[in-house]
Formats: sequence, structure tokens, C-alpha cells
Amino acid sequence: MVHWMFSSLAFVAGIILGSFLTVCIHRLPRGQSVVIPRSACPGCGHGIYWFDNIPLVSFMLLRGRCRSCRIPIPYRYPFIELINGLGYVLLLRHFGLGWPVVLYGMFFSALLAVTWIDWDFQMIPDVITIPGMVLGLISSTFILPVGFWNALVGLLVGGGILFLLAWLSPFVFGKEGLGGGDIKLLAMVGAFLGWQPALLTLFLASILGAGVGLGLMGLKMLARGQYMPFGPFLAVGAMTSLLYSSTLIHWYLRTI
Repeated sequence: MVHWMFSSLAFVAGIILGSFLTVCIHRLPRGQSVVIPRSACPGCGHGIYWFDNIPLVSFMLLRGRCRSCRIPIPYRYPFIELINGLGYVLLLRHFGLGWPVVLYGMFFSALLAVTWIDWDFQMIPDVITIPGMVLGLISSTFILPVGFWNALVGLLVGGGILFLLAWLSPFVFGKEGLGGGDIKLLAMVGAFLGWQPALLTLFLASILGAGVGLGLMGLKMLARGQYMPFGPFLAVGAMTSLLYSSTLIHWYLRTI
């Protein structure tokens, strides 16, 4: 009973913060404040009433349409809220109650925001990754089971490897292959998780990105040489490393 109660609380907290994430995802790439003005319909510009802004519930009650102009509300809004809520429940069940799960929840929400922003705008805002690096270092030093030096090396190794690859790309491929946002994102991952999970994140992201890229080219949905954002794959790799890095690293070490 207590277990389900805490899971329910985690889910509610996740969808509420997920609603705020939708604001961040919409406004940060446009250089807008995430605090003011209050949320409004992008179609008619009418301010959204508080009772029409209840995560998941309002979308269903309004049948997915604006109360004022009745244009459809994009499904991305309830989807992001739902994913953030389910992510919080998963983290709670994996790590249990305590400050680490709160910090990992913030880490997960940052990755979710980065995924959507990078896919839509091909950019990763510094306002997410740079504070994330600082929070990761502080958290790893005092709360998370990482330690300051492991986190610092993770930050430097994660960011350093992608910086080197970005520097080499114009010489090897004749064009830029990675952006500064990707570099800072992996540096943030290293600060939260340490150097080994940061390397695992890059490895998993590279495999997943290559597989998706080849699949999209096979379906004629992506042209050869067309840019595909790497941030979403780094985010998936980071979450996989957060949850299963020990298992995957131990399995790898036993096989070599």
C-alpha cells in the first residue's frame, strides 16, 4: 500500500513538472522566459485558465482542443507529461526513496527536454546543460554515489571526447559532425554519472543513432549526408547508463 502511494505521488509530481517542461521546450529555443507571460493558446493567443492547465486531465476534458478557438492541442503536451510521470515512477522503483531519486528525476527531466528541443530545433540550450554540469558535480560530491573526482573526470572525458570529434569532423568528413550542445550534454552526463557511464552513454548513443539513421535512409525519410540531431540518442544512452551501467560494464568485462 505504501509502495503504491509513493509511486502515485511520484507520478503526480512527474506530470506536473512535465507540464512545466512543455513550456520550457516551447520557449527556451525561442529565447523566451519560462515564467512570464502565462501560458496561452498558440493559435488564438487566449490565455489558458488554470483549470484548463491540469496535466493530462484538462487535455481529456477538452477533448484535445482549445476552449476558445477549438483548434487541436498537439498530442506532444500530454505525451511529455505522461513520459515524465512514468519516468519518475521508474526511477523511484529503481533507486528507492531518498535525495538521489530527486536528483535523478531532475536529470531525467533535463534529458527529456533536451531530446525534444534538439529534435525540433537542432540545438541544446546552454541554460539546461551548464547548470546541469554544476548540479551534477555538487550532487556527485555530496549525495550521489559517484564522488567528486569521478564526476569531474566524467565531465572532462565526456565533453573532451566529443570536443575532439567535433574538431576532427571537418578534416575527416569535410563538415561539422557535432555541435557544442552535444559536447556540453555529454559533459553533464559525466558530471552526474561518472566517467565510465559517460563513455557507455556515447557508445550506446552512437550505435542507436547509426541504426536509426540507416533505418530512416532505408525508408527514404533521411537523405545521405542530412543532419540528424545526436542529443536524443545521447539522452537515451544516458538513461540506459543511469539504470544499467553496472550490469552492462560487468557483462562487458567478463566477455573480454
